[in-house]
Amino acid sequence: MTKRRRRVRQIQSLEERLAQEANDLREEAKALPLGPRRDALLRKARQDDMAVQMTEWLTSPT
Repeated sequence: MTKRRRRVRQIQSLEERLAQEANDLREEAKALPLGPRRDALLRKARQDDMAVQMTEWLTSPT
């Protein structure tokens, strides 16, 4: 018997989901004291922002 892959239809675009995740991570980081956990959340938020910029750049018409 083969295992079926679960498919999920996304309602929001990738850019919207990444931007929302970046905002959520920043809000979570605000509540934390300075330290490695907070730094990791802010780093992930910056990565999400860069991913949004890169996908916009790659999909631009020119």
